[in-house]
Amino acid sequence: MAPAWVVAALVGLCAAAASVAAQQTDPPPRRPLPSNYHIMTPGRYKRDQQLACNDDKTNKPSCSAKCNKRCPNQCIVLCPGCKTYCMCDFYPGVSCGDPRFTGGDGNNFYFHGKKDQDFCILSDAGLHINAHFIGKRNPSMSRDFTWIQALGIRFADHRLYMGAAKTAKWSNDVDRLELAFDGAPIDIPTEIGAVWQSTAVPGLTVARTATTNGVRVHLKGAFDIMANVVPISEEDSRVHNYGVTEDDSLAHFDLGFKFLDLTDDVHGVLGHTYRSDYVNQLNVSSKMPVMGGAPKYLSSDIFATDCAVARFGARRAGISMVTARAY
Repeated sequence: MAPAWVVAALVGLCAAAASVAAQQTDPPPRRPLPSNYHIMTPGRYKRDQQLACNDDKTNKPSCSAKCNKRCPNQCIVLCPGCKTYCMCDFYPGVSCGDPRFTGGDGNNFYFHGKKDQDFCILSDAGLHINAHFIGKRNPSMSRDFTWIQALGIRFADHRLYMGAAKTAKWSNDVDRLELAFDGAPIDIPTEIGAVWQSTAVPGLTVARTATTNGVRVHLKGAFDIMANVVPISEEDSRVHNYGVTEDDSLAHFDLGFKFLDLTDDVHGVLGHTYRSDYVNQLNVSSKMPVMGGAPKYLSSDIFATDCAVARFGARRAGISMVTARAY
């Protein structure tokens, strides 16, 4: 496996990783993840949960890996060698926590938006993605703490919804994912590797990357999205003063995006960082570089394409490519 792919896989994934073959072709129906990647979820058990990595090519004894304390929800272990990575430590297309994005230029930035509103994350001629933000107001600050609770994805005449259900008391054993395609619920068995495939768009698949709360959404020739539902822990709330209460764990998404057919006119909070003419004017040396301009990204609902920078539906020769490639 090429070292560049290891980076690329981890870049695009908050919740899992993929192989070189998966980058170039469709994933096998029942094996969305290569065998040498393993996902650990310490919160489900004890923090000192460990994973043994065997090296079948040598006679070296197995090593043991465990998630770093910086990884509150999940981590990836790469065997052999027990290399451990936090889900949100990597580059383009990532959105984690109080939305911290990593743009197409590789730089991190925050976009706080506003709670209970929808914002255009990416808009291109054939693809539009809105994110619904939830949040908590901190009286001592001039903004909301916000997190991405749902995505509304449009391509051609189709609508794909991905959401994290509101949860009072969090348990990793309970699936909080809500998925729907063109208004019909998507039902996938709660087992790693289980796959749902659209009959209307055969190139669209949703695969479980964990028994609960983790999926990979793939549209051939268009995008790969890794989504992992996570809560705000009591410890995070205490450290950051989020103010989490017993009636809402603020379940939200950690996300990884990989886009395969963007035009150079793409826009949106994350989308415009993929343009060839994008110039990063943020203070990248700042501890928290913040992208402003929220009003121009504001959408009227989760599937609306009415943000000021909308590009969806623009006429171009390849506008039908996303759908055509899916068949």
